[in-house]
Amino acid sequence: MMEYLHNFTFIYYVLVVAVSILITSIAIPSILHVARFRHLYDDLGHFRKEHDHGIPRLGGVAIFVGFTITSLLLCMTNKSLPINYILTACIILFAMGLKDDLSGVNSNTKFLIQFIVCAILVLLGNIRLTNLYGVFGIYELPYIVSVCLSILVILLLINAFNLIDGIDGLAATTGIIANGAFALLFIYLHQYELAAVSLAMVGAIIGFLRFNITPAKIFMGDTGSLLIGLISAVMALKFMEVSRAGSNTSYFYPAPVLTVAILIGPIFDTIRVFVIRIASGVSPFNADRNHIHHRMLRLGFNHIQTTLILTGANVLTIFMALLLKGYGNSVLIALIILMSFMFNWVITFFLRSKERERLAFRNLFV
Repeated sequence: MMEYLHNFTFIYYVLVVAVSILITSIAIPSILHVARFRHLYDDLGHFRKEHDHGIPRLGGVAIFVGFTITSLLLCMTNKSLPINYILTACIILFAMGLKDDLSGVNSNTKFLIQFIVCAILVLLGNIRLTNLYGVFGIYELPYIVSVCLSILVILLLINAFNLIDGIDGLAATTGIIANGAFALLFIYLHQYELAAVSLAMVGAIIGFLRFNITPAKIFMGDTGSLLIGLISAVMALKFMEVSRAGSNTSYFYPAPVLTVAILIGPIFDTIRVFVIRIASGVSPFNADRNHIHHRMLRLGFNHIQTTLILTGANVLTIFMALLLKGYGNSVLIALIILMSFMFNWVITFFLRSKERERLAFRNLFV
């Protein structure tokens, strides 16, 4: 009987991924046709663009369609999974992202809509962080602190995935790794409904990625990157919560460090550029070319190489967190942050050396 259930579960998950891939793959050629017919291309004149020819940036429409239809058709729901609020938030964010991709949205309006989406998930859907597992000596969070922190986390991750969508494949591959990792962890904790939602997003991104690998035929645009960030944030918060009451264990101790390890790439890069912009006296929302992927391109890596290096580092960080989980959350989170700083420092060293045309010890510091 147990073997039958395991086989059924495996087939179910394969079906979720396959249907999501199929829907997205079918949608993209039609989107490409409409984009060419209506001349809906990326803004080549923008200083941050890495391509020299017009490419549609409506791939997020296909990701949204693939994820939403698969979730409605195949994903199971229970009280721990408020899929109605999740899909409501997705639709609102999709509408805003689509308008932004087609004609632009004022940054204040964008922030307001993102805040409303976060409030729906946290206040109505009760998707929030209630415990820090002793990280920084903090365990249970008061309700108001829990709500504010959860809204901040979702806002950060929505924008983090948006900001790393600067080269072919990076945001998509990072989204696959994040949601794929959460899916495996949910399966381990017997949270099959949450695993299915994560896998629906994985399939939708895979269906898109085959059209986004260099030379890219289409970009995901804000519609896609914001949606991936939203679902990744929801899965992160749900993982932190269900880890305290999983079927295998009443307390899955390494949940905080695993969450940080899974999402460290977009989180670290976003916080880093925000701090640099604020320290330079400019708005943290001012676009620039100082993201880690831009810096690696300046070193001479191409899009595929940069994506593989950054996502490879992400996967290694996740494995490290699993292997060293006995050292505790606080120690490992500090180690992951230190490793991120060291990685960025190495890039800075080689950039300085390239600009000065010589390797020198002083390039580590000035």
